[in-house]
Amino acid sequence: MPFSRPYKFNRTIKMTLATTQISIKKWHQMLETNDMSILNDLLADEVVFRSPVAYKPYEGKQVVFFILTNVIQVFQDFTYHREFFTEDGENVVLEFSANVSGKSLKGIDMIRFNDRGQIIDFEVMIRPMSGLAALAEQMGQRIAQYQAT
Repeated sequence: MPFSRPYKFNRTIKMTLATTQISIKKWHQMLETNDMSILNDLLADEVVFRSPVAYKPYEGKQVVFFILTNVIQVFQDFTYHREFFTEDGENVVLEFSANVSGKSLKGIDMIRFNDRGQIIDFEVMIRPMSGLAALAEQMGQRIAQYQAT
């Protein structure tokens, strides 16, 4: 059947996009309800977090869980404004704004999902520098305490 492969490919794309959309709904639910147990289910064991201030990525579910649950506490007036899904459903970009220590910032979360709807790559970009510096100071203290244990 000459059309079986494209049909199968399109079906896979739709299934991946649907799975990712469900995961993003869970992500928003987690933030709205402050239920961090949802995050545990959303993170793949092999997840990688790429910080806007650290050169080396953080690898593994435990450290990424720590970072994300702490940054949520550091951000004040955190709001998502827009979201973009890639056609294949594997990647989502979420645009946000927040305040940290009286400094306003804007940023994006670039999130990649596996076919089970789990986060496998999470990269953050933030501007302006003053907001990023305030975030780096707050998170640096928390990460130093985490690494000391």
